[in-house]
Amino acid sequence: VQLQASGGGLVQAGDSLRLSCVASGRTFSVYRMGWFRQAPGKEREFVAGVTWSSGTTSYADSVKGRFTISRDSTKNTVSLQMNSLKPEDTAVYYCAARLQDQYEYSYWGQGTLVTVSS
Repeated sequence: VQLQASGGGLVQAGDSLRLSCVASGRTFSVYRMGWFRQAPGKEREFVAGVTWSSGTTSYADSVKGRFTISRDSTKNTVSLQMNSLKPEDTAVYYCAARLQDQYEYSYWGQGTLVTVSS
């Protein structure tokens, strides 16, 4: 599975941004897709995930109510709508895929930088 993320940029606090990730290859075997982020000097953390077949979503507490993950199975795309952005949301955002026979996210996109200025 290949993942191509896009949509990052520089915004001000309170603004919105939408990230997209297009999957190609063995997309028929994808069970779940997610967004993770890594801020400078910090470990990578889970942001949001969606089960491909059912659309069931989950979020980190830090983004609940502000971020929305969605998928479009016809376009093999997962998106992350980010509203009310805060400076602490600044990070490189990665999309990832977990296959049906796996317990971890094993396929990763190249990352897209989101910078939120105060």
